[in-house]
Amino acid sequence: MKLTTITQVTLDGVTQGNGGASDEDRKGGFDRGGWAKGAGDDTTREHIVATCQRADAFLFGRRTYDLFLKFWGTIEELRRHPIGAAMNSKPKYVASRTLTKPEWTNTTVLGDDLFAAITELKASGDGELQVHGSSLLVQWLLEKDLVDEMELMIVPVILGQGARLFANSGRDIAMKLLGSRVDSKGVMIQTYRPAGRPRYATS
Repeated sequence: MKLTTITQVTLDGVTQGNGGASDEDRKGGFDRGGWAKGAGDDTTREHIVATCQRADAFLFGRRTYDLFLKFWGTIEELRRHPIGAAMNSKPKYVASRTLTKPEWTNTTVLGDDLFAAITELKASGDGELQVHGSSLLVQWLLEKDLVDEMELMIVPVILGQGARLFANSGRDIAMKLLGSRVDSKGVMIQTYRPAGRPRYATS
């Protein structure tokens, strides 16, 4: 399966607290949650729905899994939404060492050897394994060269605080732009494919 990451991010790279002001959003003193709420026009919302519907399976970090379960997995109105229907009906995999009894149906907790488990999933057949949110997991996947495509949904705001998608230090990766569009509210959607190491000037 192709592994695709889909991430909402600010212009200064923040991913924390995009949806609202939950306890998770306030970690580290963060108080600017909800920056993606209402961002994007109808075409972007339609794109998000279509993206979730085309997934064959979902892969989450533990925190994102818990947030999505609370939102898409337990509220009946949202379970009937096209995104909720996709997430409830399709296989879900969680990268966690602490989750032992997942409440969400069709959930598999990956074992301690996360690299082997994800490599096996990717080799299991055609289709698309999507990672939504889960920025720490995305960082790890990039380090391990497991990402096939990366979609960034860039909201035109600078927060000046919050956890960011890319670590302060890590692997260097050249990216090839596969597609780009901007909606009427200035939300940019860019799709990239990792393309080896960057080239650096020698003189």
